[in-house]
Amino acid sequence: MSRRLTGFTPSGNLHLGNYVGAMRPIITEQASSDTVVFISDLHALTLEHDPSEVRRRTLEFATLLLAAGADPDACLFLIQSHVPEHTELHYLLECTTGYGEAQRMIQFKEKSRRQQQVRTSLLTYPILMAADILLYDTDEVPVGADQRQHVELARDLACRFNTRYGHTFTVPQAANPPVAARIMDLAAPGEKMGKSTSSPAGALRLLDEPDVLRRKVIRAVTDTGSEVVYDPQRKPGTSNLLAILASCTSVEPDRLAQLFDRYGELKEAVADAVVATLTPVRERYIELARDPEYVRAVLRAGAKRAREQASEKVRQAKAAIGLLPS
Repeated sequence: MSRRLTGFTPSGNLHLGNYVGAMRPIITEQASSDTVVFISDLHALTLEHDPSEVRRRTLEFATLLLAAGADPDACLFLIQSHVPEHTELHYLLECTTGYGEAQRMIQFKEKSRRQQQVRTSLLTYPILMAADILLYDTDEVPVGADQRQHVELARDLACRFNTRYGHTFTVPQAANPPVAARIMDLAAPGEKMGKSTSSPAGALRLLDEPDVLRRKVIRAVTDTGSEVVYDPQRKPGTSNLLAILASCTSVEPDRLAQLFDRYGELKEAVADAVVATLTPVRERYIELARDPEYVRAVLRAGAKRAREQASEKVRQAKAAIGLLPS
């Protein structure tokens, strides 16, 4: 049975695209596959941040994952910083990584351009991401195009470590997320719906009230003309609405387009489908949020289970690289 690992950085607001592309596959596959799910709170420290906001988002994201159906008995469910082996392996992998490799990461180049003071952690966090992956002998990492380079780095480091110091790590591979995961911004359909980059009007957030979700869909940008067709190049706004409806109904967008003659009809159907998909998650979140100690207990249990596996992997890596056992 192959092991899959998915991480969620606690910044911004989780939205429909996150649910469809990352959360729902976890729920669907956790009973029949070996799954690791974690909140990558250490990654949230690479940029300017409010400490209280990181803590709040970490608990919120964990609660939302449970509300969506993540089963801590069926998958390994944890907070990254609760398992110190992540950072311990991070350093060992830094000792096998070239400076140029880290500097070439596309996300580092893009994010560093937008900052006056660039944190060293922004440069090295892809190596921490590699540690996240290699720590659990991960076979597959579902990622979008913007993260594939990081999985390739993890592959390179695993191969290099295994060659130099003896076989220690499983070599992972990137897995394609579901096609329907690529949901675009409602207000700017040429851009992907983002946790932090989309405006409030452009993102269908998991914690939006039903009336808010409906209003956002009704006000979504469409295209010139009135024909309802799925053509992302020529009609990005209409195609995005069809993609959203497809993600909620599991019907191909081309087929859905044949059901509507006007944009208004399409928007009403999309609004109904989005509300039906996300409202149960929000309602369950509200229930769980009333008892945060339950969520914290789940996270403590997950960290304990994770450390049982992670400590052995770090022991193997330390012995291989030449450190004297304590």
